[in-house]
Amino acid sequence: MKIAFVSEHASPLAVLGGVDAGGQNVHVAALADVLARQGNEVIVYTRRDDPGLPRRVPFSSGVVVDHIDAGPAEVIDKDRLLPYMGQFSRQLSQRWKRWRPDVVHAHFWMSGKASLDAAMPLGIPVVQTFHALGVEKRRVQGSKDTSPPARLEEERRVVQDATHIVATATAEVFELLRMGADSSKITVIPCGVDLSLFSPLGPSEARNGNAHRIVSVSRLVERKGVGELIAALPEVPDAELIVAGGPACPRLWDDAEAVRLRDIARALGVEARVQFRGRIDRASVPRLLRSADVVACYPWYEPFGIVPLEAMACGVPVVVAQVGGLIDSVVDGVTGVHVPPLAPRLLAETLRELLADRRRRLSLGLAGVARTSERYGWPRVASDTFAVYNRIVTERYFAALAS
Repeated sequence: MKIAFVSEHASPLAVLGGVDAGGQNVHVAALADVLARQGNEVIVYTRRDDPGLPRRVPFSSGVVVDHIDAGPAEVIDKDRLLPYMGQFSRQLSQRWKRWRPDVVHAHFWMSGKASLDAAMPLGIPVVQTFHALGVEKRRVQGSKDTSPPARLEEERRVVQDATHIVATATAEVFELLRMGADSSKITVIPCGVDLSLFSPLGPSEARNGNAHRIVSVSRLVERKGVGELIAALPEVPDAELIVAGGPACPRLWDDAEAVRLRDIARALGVEARVQFRGRIDRASVPRLLRSADVVACYPWYEPFGIVPLEAMACGVPVVVAQVGGLIDSVVDGVTGVHVPPLAPRLLAETLRELLADRRRRLSLGLAGVARTSERYGWPRVASDTFAVYNRIVTERYFAALAS
């Protein structure tokens, strides 16, 4: 098939770890690459955020990234991109009149809006993956939610008009149904993990001393819960916390959230046990994860969450907040442990117990490897996604014959 991916703010070419560069970038990049390896032609359309970027950039065999001019060619926070989606959509329409995809897969709500505006007049089906829903973000973050006011209404329209919705977790399905989605138009397909990169077989970062190691790999934004993780540390003796994410080390302390987290560590007297790494390159992540006794992912909310999968694939037990997609991917008591969000004392108790029980950690790690291998490899995820595309295209073909 000819497949168009639309990912307005999350380019597969982006450096991970920034405020708006994370799991969606990984998802788009990996899914496009594996779909191409399975014999499809994929073009990923994303907004140009640098005037020096070429119009088209080969990403991998069978995948091209096509930069769309929509708004200033500079980095803009995704919550300020909505005014440029009309221009984005018009450019998509022009592209698709010359190269008509069999199916469009939109990633994020603004991509859905732009894709539907461009594809519906051309009769091209649109599959939607939200990656995050505004209604949940508003409920969790309240006044701290920086989404544009029109987001909720626009998301409802995408829910109604998309040909099909690929949800990444069962919790998302319930939100979509409350928004009026047709259950027959929803398929749950999780995000995946690169099992060739993340596995228990590989080097581990060297450690100094005998302290237990807790690792967090996350964007440095408040809702990711790194502050709560640091708040738990005073009650977890003999443990160091490695925090990877945010700007690169030379600019780390220009970042307001990094400074806030450092101040929390200082105030609690655990600064000597917290190491802020800043952004690390993706190839270094498996070595860091393998060095951990436990990987912690403790957000207030999380639509999916790829890092726990990566840790499980490396054979490392995980402690996660009992929210969103983490409830699906991490089997409580089998591959990791669930903890209610925003409960640092309970988190501390869980970490203490797990760090004190090496046999249990080994058991959780082995089960994590088995689960990711069985369900979360990208070839499986891509095949399931292609099955959705194929069903849509086939149904449209026979509907056209019948008419």
